[in-house]
Amino acid sequence: MKRSSRAERMERHHKRHGRGGALNLVSLMDIFTILVFFLLVNSSDGEVLPSTRNVSLPESVAEEKPRETVVVMVTDTDILVQGQKIASVTDVMRAEELQVIPLKAALAEQEARILRAETVAPLEQREITIMGNKDIPYALLKKVMATCTEAGFGRVSLAVLQRSPDKG
Repeated sequence: MKRSSRAERMERHHKRHGRGGALNLVSLMDIFTILVFFLLVNSSDGEVLPSTRNVSLPESVAEEKPRETVVVMVTDTDILVQGQKIASVTDVMRAEELQVIPLKAALAEQEARILRAETVAPLEQREITIMGNKDIPYALLKKVMATCTEAGFGRVSLAVLQRSPDKG
């Protein structure tokens, strides 16, 4: 049986255009590259402070997120700057002076490492964060804070855990 010209034309058309759609890999790679860069740029909203099991932070209703600064961590046994042990708490508490000499030296070293001569910020703009266990004595906290201000850090922040304002 002979087919009509319309049926033949439709068959040719289906042969030409009937193939499955292929993905354009170049466009797909461009989309994934843009997505990866977007995620890398926007993933910096994570936690700035180091986490440790030795420090139990007090709670507060603070709204402000921590900034990247030099971190002084005061545990039950040690004082650490950027994760390196500087002094023991018992030695600091036995000392008569208000300043912690090893801490001051370590902070001066951190300041020299971070700040260049061209970018030295004024005293009131240099920042430091103290992560102290919530059970440390006030005398120890006072010594650490006095040493930080004496070392040239004008903005001293205390790290706390954020809690909801409706909690009592």
